[in-house]
Amino acid sequence: MATGIGVVGCGNISSIYLQNLQAFSGTKVVAIADIDLLRANAKAEEFDVSSSGSVEDLLNNPGVEIVLNLTVPKAHLDVAMQALEHGKHVYNEKPLTVGWQEGLDLTQLARERGLRIGCAPDTALGAGIQTCREIIDDGAIGTPVAGQAFMMCPGHESWHPDPAFYYEAGGGPLFDMGPYYLSALVTLLGPAKRVTGSARASFPRRLITSQPKHGQEIPVETPTHLTTVVDFANGAIVQLTTSFDVIAHSLPHIEIYGSEGSLRVPDPNGFGGPIQIWKKGDTEWSDLSIVRPYTENSRGLGVLDMALGLSEGRPHRANGDLALHVLEIMHAAHWASEQNRHIEITTALDRPDPMPSVPF
Repeated sequence: MATGIGVVGCGNISSIYLQNLQAFSGTKVVAIADIDLLRANAKAEEFDVSSSGSVEDLLNNPGVEIVLNLTVPKAHLDVAMQALEHGKHVYNEKPLTVGWQEGLDLTQLARERGLRIGCAPDTALGAGIQTCREIIDDGAIGTPVAGQAFMMCPGHESWHPDPAFYYEAGGGPLFDMGPYYLSALVTLLGPAKRVTGSARASFPRRLITSQPKHGQEIPVETPTHLTTVVDFANGAIVQLTTSFDVIAHSLPHIEIYGSEGSLRVPDPNGFGGPIQIWKKGDTEWSDLSIVRPYTENSRGLGVLDMALGLSEGRPHRANGDLALHVLEIMHAAHWASEQNRHIEITTALDRPDPMPSVPF
């Protein structure tokens, strides 16, 4: 029997979630809510969802077992707390919360209530990252010793219809895109041990050139260029640079360097490839085949795995512990820059199990 999903928030990302969650055999969207009731009603009609209305309506719907929280980051805590207080499991869009203490409070309440937390991104469950995990775990590049990762762009004000929240506290490139990269790196290498970094807000204001707010200026309240160094518990040291201040670059998404070779990992914001390897003695990069399922845009896969985990009595992979660990790494990068030191990571984490070799 399909698990009932209630979706809160009908913004840009909601359509792909709704499309996939209605197509998966293990999930069924039974309710949609938004502060704009007309928008909720429109989404419900588009995706054949039986109920739409306010958040309170959704939380009181007995058919909703998991609340999928697609609100803006600063609303993640409030909606998730309400869901837990109504006895619902909750799956947040990334990041888990804006504040570090907020993340601790949310996960503590879930433990007290015996409820589950899940959190995006679930791209690390896709074919690209899972194939790379298999390659590393099988020893194809030997012992991982280091890595580099880059997410750099000019910012989102040229295309996003309402980009201000990207420059508010809790925004910025690390909180926006860091969860994709850090979730992938933890999936590949295991938990982090300590973090340092440097951060700056390069420009005090940003000019919106997209519609409908073309010409408006955004005050910048958070760093927009960060270089983070993560020491992993397995000994590997990885540098991650995230920026909204770079016009163009030619650097890889992620590369992992091992004692026997190097692995070029695909964009962690997607589910597929390409993947390349350069082994000791080679003279160039070689393409590798993807051997795991879910190459297409499968957003919602983490919700499906959570639903199946509930029914099968097993842990789900895009879980609250992973999300809290990633949240601590991101805050630690900011703290390290402010305090001019390394930050020890306090959250314990068991690396999630690999995905099965066949689709759910």
